[in-house]
Amino acid sequence: MVKDSKNIGRIIIVNNTKIEIKDLYKIFGPNPKSMLDKVKTGISKQELLEKYNHTVGLQDINIDMPACGIQVIMGLSGAGKSTLIRHINRLIDPTSGKIIVDGEDVLAMEPKELRNFRKFKASMVFQKFSLFPHRTVNENVAYGLKIQFKNQEEINKISAEWIQRVGLGGFENHYPAQLSGGMQQRVGLIRALATNPDILLMDEAFSALDPLIRSDMQNILLDLQKELKKTIVFITHDLDEALKLGDNIVILRGGEMVQQGKPQEIILNPIDDYVTDFTKDINRGKIIQVKHIVEKDHSSSDYVIESSKTVEEAIEELINADKSSANVQENSSIIGSITTKNLVSVISRK
Repeated sequence: MVKDSKNIGRIIIVNNTKIEIKDLYKIFGPNPKSMLDKVKTGISKQELLEKYNHTVGLQDINIDMPACGIQVIMGLSGAGKSTLIRHINRLIDPTSGKIIVDGEDVLAMEPKELRNFRKFKASMVFQKFSLFPHRTVNENVAYGLKIQFKNQEEINKISAEWIQRVGLGGFENHYPAQLSGGMQQRVGLIRALATNPDILLMDEAFSALDPLIRSDMQNILLDLQKELKKTIVFITHDLDEALKLGDNIVILRGGEMVQQGKPQEIILNPIDDYVTDFTKDINRGKIIQVKHIVEKDHSSSDYVIESSKTVEEAIEELINADKSSANVQENSSIIGSITTKNLVSVISRK
């Protein structure tokens, strides 16, 4: 984790950015670097394809990903999500730009350094599970540990712990074809986590699962994250999944960043019609917390609501208490107030 401290008077600012993506461009075609200036000066994607037989995969991407959080990258098919995540561990090299992890430029790594980066620092979970069909659950989970050259006793211990942890005890000697989709993805997840990486790259990891199993996997990931505090980059096309998992969300369209921010910020302030279309069917009452809509003036009411309550929870609490307004408390301090009218207007988007 990068922790650069800067003194400004008596204030110390700590930068805990884990992954920095700077000025990233990816152009596909026979001579992509020769097209870079054309893309930067505004040539349309259609003209680039028709005149020069090149395609823009990513354009001017800049993201700072904090350590120990879940960074969601979302967008429709063809938005560039999978292309972007594959740059972090250099499964794809960019046309230009930088990928900085813990202050080190991944693009400058020599082959041996890159192999060690993939072995020890960044693991990946794929949409199609990508398990070895000829290996058992135990052997799949142990794979990353073996290429780290762990001794067999340690491999057995770590593999057994992870298998038990996600409820796969008794299936150690089963092959992937003998498991359900949800069980296979649990194997894929713990295979990635068993090597104890700092970074977990998850490319549409739950998209192939049925809704109930998908929700279960999301809950497993959140439960594990509470303890492990990995830096997770999670790709999805589903806003409900993004809102449930993400500490921060980046929305891509056609290889360009449209909006980035906290989930609540994106719901409350969509930047354009594209983002508005993504968010229009979301139940805002279940997502938006009171602290994001608080009014600055204090209420004359003696009733207090915690700032972390959702709008839906706050409305129910006010109704049960027979109150029409309340002060909002965060860290034992009053930060403002809310009214029932204000809460209802958030849900009705008025």
